[in-house]
Amino acid sequence: MTTIGLIRHGSTAWNKEGRIQGHTNNPLDEEGLRQAAAIAERLHGEKWDYIYSSDLLRAVQTAEVISERLGIPIAGLVPGIREMSGGLIEGTTEIERAARWGSEWRSMDMKLESDESGQHRGSRAIEEIASRHPGKRILAVSHGAILRSSLRRLVPGLDVSELLKNTSITHIVKDGSGWTCALYNCVAHMNAERSE
Repeated sequence: MTTIGLIRHGSTAWNKEGRIQGHTNNPLDEEGLRQAAAIAERLHGEKWDYIYSSDLLRAVQTAEVISERLGIPIAGLVPGIREMSGGLIEGTTEIERAARWGSEWRSMDMKLESDESGQHRGSRAIEEIASRHPGKRILAVSHGAILRSSLRRLVPGLDVSELLKNTSITHIVKDGSGWTCALYNCVAHMNAERSE
């Protein structure tokens, strides 16, 4: 059995402003660094063998905090799990999009990466990571949209309608019959941090 813990990166200023990030290389904000520390502390009490990250800064910074706490070096940066491209709307808020293109902007070709493309790209990258380390427990730090798209392909029938929270962890497990999801969008570590 191979287990992959899929982690969404910590928060950024653009998350709070409601700006589409896509491939933009934004850093974590102060809250994002605290969130990364909280998930790292949670994972410290568990057994993990490898850490991978998207090649975008906000994911790399999250992975670095986890890597330092767990004493496990980052095994590689994986472009296949970088966030889905936001096309023409990267860097914009909903209000800015409506002002620029009108309220029907969603019906226009904004050069967004399709869900099908994200499913194929992300699931293939996750399968490749798993095939490198059969039977191991692997962390992969990535992004909300690409993770949900990947999960649609890896675990058909899984309800991924709930948006992934910053530094949430989702466990997927592969055995002879394919992938199953053992945990989805868990942020219990953030609840523990707030109660301290």
